[in-house]
Amino acid sequence: MSKPQAVIFDIGNVLIEWNPERLYDSVIGPDRRRAMFAEVDLHAMNDRVDRGHNWLAEVQATAGKHPAWADEIMLWHDRWIEMASPVIPHSIRLMNALQANGVPVFALTNFGVESFDYAIPHYPFLGQFDRAYVSGRMRVSKPEPEIYAQVEADCGLPPGDLIFADDRPENIAAAAARGWRTHLFTTPQGWADRLVAEGLLKKDEAQ
Repeated sequence: MSKPQAVIFDIGNVLIEWNPERLYDSVIGPDRRRAMFAEVDLHAMNDRVDRGHNWLAEVQATAGKHPAWADEIMLWHDRWIEMASPVIPHSIRLMNALQANGVPVFALTNFGVESFDYAIPHYPFLGQFDRAYVSGRMRVSKPEPEIYAQVEADCGLPPGDLIFADDRPENIAAAAARGWRTHLFTTPQGWADRLVAEGLLKKDEAQ
């Protein structure tokens, strides 16, 4: 089998840790955080942002519906960068090594329009993808088949020439169903080993 022609990275928990619960635990404590998450569907709010709804407006609207938790909910906007941190250095090195070898590197991420633009100055590598497929801009999110179809149409590569790493099994399954090569990301070393096995990096380049 020939080498993949492009490598596609998810961002959250592949290139940058994404853990809102960790921030809330540090600010209000685990017990209050669990109570808030049981009462307020913050991940559904975030899903709407990822599908193109305005970030600040969605957070404000959710805070307005839950006044008892309003200040805490606003942290999803005001201290969001602390939820999306730290970077995963080995994964960034892999991205850089691939590009140094002339391998196109794309992002395919569930991410809001405004939050992605906000993150770039904090994480400049987010502006260095050969193509960045951001769900908020596309108005569709993983694992819906349409988002993968849009990637294929835009990049012009056959599904079998794409290799995609994501930390969520449902996103990987949806890509695999279209014929993409896939890797369920659990550690950067596992992803490094896969890129070596695919012939895209040498072992020393994947460190």
